[in-house]
Amino acid sequence: MYLKFDYNNMMQEAIGKEGILPKEFDKNAAMIEAARKTVLDNRGKGWQEWCDLPFAPESEIDELISYCGAIGKKAESFVILGIGGSALGPLSVASALLHLHHNELPKEKRNAPKLYVEDNVDPERMASLLDVLDLKTAYFNVITKSGETSETLSQFLILYSALKKELGEEEAKKHIIVTTTIGKGTLYNVAQAEGFKIYGVGKGVGGRFSVLSPVGLVAFAALGLDVKAMLKGAAEAAKSAEERDVKKNPALLTAFLQVKAMENGKNISVLMPYADSLKFMADFYCQLWAESLGKAENLNGKTVHVGQTPAKALGVTDQHSQVQLYTEGPFDKVVTFLAVEDFRTTVVISDDKTVNACDFLKGHTLNELINAERKATEFALKKANRMNFTIYLPSVNEKTVGELLMYFMYQTAFAGAMLNIDTFNQPGVEEGKKATFAMLGRSGYEAKLEEVNAAVHKKDYII
Repeated sequence: MYLKFDYNNMMQEAIGKEGILPKEFDKNAAMIEAARKTVLDNRGKGWQEWCDLPFAPESEIDELISYCGAIGKKAESFVILGIGGSALGPLSVASALLHLHHNELPKEKRNAPKLYVEDNVDPERMASLLDVLDLKTAYFNVITKSGETSETLSQFLILYSALKKELGEEEAKKHIIVTTTIGKGTLYNVAQAEGFKIYGVGKGVGGRFSVLSPVGLVAFAALGLDVKAMLKGAAEAAKSAEERDVKKNPALLTAFLQVKAMENGKNISVLMPYADSLKFMADFYCQLWAESLGKAENLNGKTVHVGQTPAKALGVTDQHSQVQLYTEGPFDKVVTFLAVEDFRTTVVISDDKTVNACDFLKGHTLNELINAERKATEFALKKANRMNFTIYLPSVNEKTVGELLMYFMYQTAFAGAMLNIDTFNQPGVEEGKKATFAMLGRSGYEAKLEEVNAAVHKKDYII
């Protein structure tokens, strides 16, 4: 393993009665093992095909790297059209591994296409994208597992039309890569008819668990990232998830700690990276945790309304906005820190003798400062008896990011098993999708439209 996990501040020894006693591990050993077994026994089956993603056939990965890498070498811009996991996964990884001002670098320093991740249908956003793109050198990855996502299909229709107008129909087709379920859905049918390059997403790989499938790998290869190293890191997390000893299985251990925290009223889970490169990893985590664990019913059909609300923060930025609430507000949160031990660059704080102030900072580095601030926040939370733990990345690279992604996915699956829910469905999301189809006049949704229209907003309650 590349990552390290410090859960001292989850335990009573550190934070008093708000923490967990060591005996809880033994007391709940049967439940913990049952959850581990439930997840591992279903690897590669049903909605757990994502477990096999780090072990994809080498020939498939080589082809993807070759084809998409060639696109990346000739593209000035690479645009992802997707929403939810189809956007957050690629965005979190690209943000972690590319230069923090990647798109602003001159071409010779960038050495990869500019990246745009379009995950909304705000009309101003689409117009703004078209203002900055040169369609002659822009390539598009259209991603929707179902092939039916309204937002993504809308974006595709707009941009394919623009491409055809600018480049002609035959050339326009070469600028589109489709990632979807093979043999199913509107997007697949269109891709087949138009002759687009298609990469498949396994039927049992849900959107929020798909980042290590072609949903993410197409863009990573186009951007020149080390896809094989990423999968190697993910394989490390998958291997550790097999450990029977909970103390040697970080995903299982932290899933248990979070579930125990939920039982004790800790209904908010904050992910707080102390690195700008990992900022969007919090967005990835928020979707994964919220959609997977927020469920009305358990597997026995009992109404339970479980789930832990995820929240995102950025260290040190949010020490000056949110941490006041975390240290002195309700005892309803668990804070997870992402710490980087070795940043990819070192910046020294100037020892300017002409400035007669700030001597305590002079000669130190920003590297020291950001980690001192993180440790200070941990200390403040510990002193206030607030639950928190820290995940250490030795550095931010393809291997550590791959391991972190897979750890989050296994942690979520283990937590869902402990809560006895369907971790992989999303009925609350589907209801909104159906209502959208109905309001836009999609055939077959007439009854749903009547239901939507019946939900009248009374004028008495509008001011």
